[in-house]
Parts: sequence; structure tokens; C-alpha cells
Amino acid sequence: MLLGANGSGKSTLLKILAGLLTPDSGEVYVPQPTGFVFQNPDHQLLMPTVGADIAFGLVGENLSYAQISARVAQALAAVNLPHVVRRPIYALSGGQKQRIALAGAIARNPRSLILDEPTALLDGESQTELVALVRQIARERHLTVLWVTHRLVELDYADGAFLLAEGKIVDAGDPQRLKQVLTGYET
Repeated sequence: MLLGANGSGKSTLLKILAGLLTPDSGEVYVPQPTGFVFQNPDHQLLMPTVGADIAFGLVGENLSYAQISARVAQALAAVNLPHVVRRPIYALSGGQKQRIALAGAIARNPRSLILDEPTALLDGESQTELVALVRQIARERHLTVLWVTHRLVELDYADGAFLLAEGKIVDAGDPQRLKQVLTGYET
């Protein structure tokens, strides 16, 4: 998990790691492919239907139609939504949209997954479901996951945590220790 106050540089760092921004100096190496999930799935879902949206992310891989269909089906099964492949994006709930954004990210068979506050727009039950789902997918696919959050309860699911302030890591380590340090302080 990556924590920090608003304006601390969390989203900028994630976008650099995902290759969406170029750093002003230095070098960044992240094994490719990397999956990225935005805070707001409406900024990520571009195509009219679920299946088309997930397939769109695979265009650059020069896969056959059968391979693309299989990857779409596998990704939808991983997020427990195999039945929505033909559903229009606009007809999905917020929680479903976030899981489709996640499916699009994992369809590329990434080595790492970067999530920018993926639970921010979800209700409590959907937040818990998404956290558990990402954890399960990470275990099954042997993914490294970097997750930005403002919710300290999500640290209960983390293996490690970093605290960012003014663009620098100011603390790192055990998530429960950081949670205790931050208790009473809203990130």
C-alpha cells in the first residue's frame, strides 16, 4: 500500500511507474507489462461493451481472435463477472465498472498491477469485495501489487506499506505499525 496526504505525490508516482508520465530526472524500471487501474473506472473504460473494452487493451499484442476471446473470458472469470461480456458499459454499477477495469488490466497478463485508489468511489461492501478480489488475483497470478489508499483499514490486507510526503518516502514497513502511527491522522 502507498499512503500519503492529498498532494503528497502518490498518483504522480503511480503514473510514472505505469509509464503514463515521464519523470523529470532519474530512471524508473518496472517489469512490463504492467496493469493500471484508475480511481474512476469511467476514465479507463472506453468501448461500448465489456468484452470490447477488455479486448481493446490487447490490440497491441497481435493475438488471434480466439486468443483474445480466451483472455477476455479468463479476465472476466477472475473478477467474477463472466456473464457481462456483452453488457454495455453504461449499464454497469460502479462496483462492476471497477471490476471490469481490473479485468482489463489483468487480461494483459501483467507482472505487476498498479491501483490508484480503486475503492474510493465504492460503497463499503464493494470496497471489501474489491480488496479481497485483488488479493486473490495477486496470489493466483503471482503479481506484485502497488495500491494507493486513503483508507487505513485497507492496510489490514497489505504485506508492506510506504508513507509518502512531499514526493518522498518518509516511512515504510509493517502495515500495522504504519496504521498505528497514522491512527487519528486522515491521509
